[in-house]
Amino acid sequence: MIWQFGKFRSNIAVITEDGNSYSYACLENDCDKLINNITSGRCLIFNLCSNEIGSLIGYVAFINNHIVPLLLDAHLDSTLLDSLIEAYKPDYLWLPSTRKNEFEYFNEVYSQYNYSLLKTPYTNEYLLYDELALLLTTSGSTGSPKFVRQSYANINANTESIVEYLRLDETERPITTLPMSYTYGLSIINTHLYTGASIILTEKSIMQKEFWQQLKEYKATSFGGVPYTYEILDKLRFYRMDLPYLRTMTQAGGKLSPELHKRFAEYARENGKRFIVMYGQTEATARMSYLPHEKSIEKSGSMGIAIPGGKFSLIDINGQEISEPEVTGELVYQGANVTLGYAEYGEDLKKSDERGGILVTGDMAKRDEEGYYYIVGRKKRFLKIFGNRINLDETERIIKDNFKDCDCACGGIDDAMHIFVTNPALLENIKQFITSKTGLNHIAFKVRYIDAIPKNESGKTLYSELEKYYD
Repeated sequence: MIWQFGKFRSNIAVITEDGNSYSYACLENDCDKLINNITSGRCLIFNLCSNEIGSLIGYVAFINNHIVPLLLDAHLDSTLLDSLIEAYKPDYLWLPSTRKNEFEYFNEVYSQYNYSLLKTPYTNEYLLYDELALLLTTSGSTGSPKFVRQSYANINANTESIVEYLRLDETERPITTLPMSYTYGLSIINTHLYTGASIILTEKSIMQKEFWQQLKEYKATSFGGVPYTYEILDKLRFYRMDLPYLRTMTQAGGKLSPELHKRFAEYARENGKRFIVMYGQTEATARMSYLPHEKSIEKSGSMGIAIPGGKFSLIDINGQEISEPEVTGELVYQGANVTLGYAEYGEDLKKSDERGGILVTGDMAKRDEEGYYYIVGRKKRFLKIFGNRINLDETERIIKDNFKDCDCACGGIDDAMHIFVTNPALLENIKQFITSKTGLNHIAFKVRYIDAIPKNESGKTLYSELEKYYD
């Protein structure tokens, strides 16, 4: 059992958009009601997630009762959902009641808080590894059949570590800014339920005035965001807002530009708040590093140090460990939160631990003389342009820093970088700028206008959707 709700029975566990509060005792009781309607024993359940009380009850009930949830976005396309049901054959679906009519041949056995439990025609179709706790996608809402297999030990280890370095306790009131089906958003739920804190659940985005009304009215103490979140906040004049109850802002889900990192770090210092940058992957349950807020300005741009219980190293192209500072290599992480491996179809759910606590991240990084790490880019996010190795992530960053009136994404193939921008008036200026910056022939760069950069629900750019534009 991950969460001991009995320790916090009278505490408020959840505050919903409409202002209703649910105690930990109520949460435990509602979980028991749901579980009493599951007759398949330990089994696989698809949980279609939203930031609502029904979705949350399903998730915590399943985890605490040794039932394996596979988390998906509540708005996942029905065709993609059908293909996943065919691939994994879950025993049940736990989904918004508004979607139950899509499954007229499934039997509704229970409903609660606008969520419905549907029994599928399948019963224990696939053997489940005993330590398998959870299945999470790495691809947002695309319906990919590839999922990360997380164990109970993974979730416990990462939860305890995050609670330790963020110094969380029952006085916290985080407000949701990220999907529950996304590893970062889920880690916020895991850690705060572990400490008896109160979670403010909202489906509203930071672009809506209702979000800020809820944040203020319910006295939110923290929120988390990906780089895209902070880019929006920067444009919303966030720094001028009166937020007396806000204590902590966390950032993960990709590298924030050093300039924006410094801007929010300075705001936090000047206003008595904490800005904490973190690094993680679904393959490591959630978090692998954090930058102590005291170092946020001094080490602007850094992903920080390994979380308690974890360890980093860098390896060169031959797999040999790099010991010198300021040398770029591939980042390797070791810790109890490294997950079991992947699943691509139902038969994979019987697999045991395939990683042994070691994760080769696919990220290129360097370490300074004081042991702080800096992400340079993804191993696969480099192009060779006329023999020169060009970092696509770094190219994106400098374009965004110098052209504030557009979003951009970089991709392409060797000797042909494609730069996608959302402001057609800047095409020629950006081409001249990047040609000057790199010192490379202008024919290597193809700058294209696009209405909007494709992103998943957590704000990460979907580079695969841009490949159709490559010549």
